[in-house]
Amino acid sequence: MLKIRLMGTKNDIKWFKKILERNKKVNVLQISEPYANKGTNRYYRVYAEVERETKKIQ
Repeated sequence: MLKIRLMGTKNDIKWFKKILERNKKVNVLQISEPYANKGTNRYYRVYAEVERETKKIQ
């Protein structure tokens, strides 16, 4: 599992979140709510937990 911190504008974070969720090689376990960065009202941070997708045996 990887723990990732994303930092950027709310729109940038939404854009990258969609990319992560659509990627079939990555399983997104959790994405936090945006936290405002200190000293700015433009940039936020989000924490994500992802893992490598494993193939399911049928």
